[in-house]
Amino acid sequence: MKDALAIHRWLLTHQIHHEIVRLPRMLTSADELPEVLSVSPAACVGVTVFEVTTRIGPEAVAVVAPVGAPPRPGAVGGVLDVRRVRPASAFTVNSATDYAAGLICPLLLPDTLTVLLDERLTRIGGPVHTPTGERRTALRIHADDLLGLVHGKIADLSVPRPRGEPMTARLVG
Repeated sequence: MKDALAIHRWLLTHQIHHEIVRLPRMLTSADELPEVLSVSPAACVGVTVFEVTTRIGPEAVAVVAPVGAPPRPGAVGGVLDVRRVRPASAFTVNSATDYAAGLICPLLLPDTLTVLLDERLTRIGGPVHTPTGERRTALRIHADDLLGLVHGKIADLSVPRPRGEPMTARLVG
């Protein structure tokens, strides 16, 4: 499993300014970050993993979004034009991301994992907090740096789209 030290070392090699924050209490999921850190939910980033059914078969998809505006399965299904979208099991999350379920950092995700970034993240102009895979730490990093480091597609996930409607996503990273 990936942890705060792996993330810290990786960010140092990329010369990215960041801070590993020691939390006053343990997290069980990214949803608790705003309360634990006394910050806005819009300034906290979480990763939700869905299992989607494509024409080829089931696939895990990670969605990076503000904690205050979690992605809806309908929006993810519309962007990917897939048949079925459902939250992934903890086993699937752990296997697909190499992070503990609920505490996934958007960094160091496997290259083989499809990643969508909610376009609302592009409107954040300052630092954000995200889990590190550990219950006692969080990562504080500038939103622009985070977006520049995550390999995925930026997509409008605010409204579900009917299947077959064109996807409006752009590749970053």
